[in-house]
Amino acid sequence: MDPKLAEEEMRRALFGDAEQVAQYCAPTEQELLPDILDKQPTKATEKKKVAKAFTPRLRVTLRVGNEFEGNTSEMVHEADTLSTLLAEQDAIKAARKKFRFVEVVSIRSM
Repeated sequence: MDPKLAEEEMRRALFGDAEQVAQYCAPTEQELLPDILDKQPTKATEKKKVAKAFTPRLRVTLRVGNEFEGNTSEMVHEADTLSTLLAEQDAIKAARKKFRFVEVVSIRSM
């Protein structure tokens, strides 16, 4: 048995005849290009103005001061989130820039 013949038979069994492979080749770019150029460009869709969406807000009331058990004042911080934890963290972070002692009084939705 000729090893070359066996190899050709194996290739034919696995991949089929070479003539069949040529039939299933994908078209080249040159064949696709005229189809693309013949089509008219579509008009860009006009952007519709969207009404301003409702943004959830929470109002955080803080009691702040620079002296321990001294004079305190109330500070209100508005956060654009539904999470009370994030709103509280944002408010405390903003208050710590000016004041040393910060206490959360309330968190309410607006």
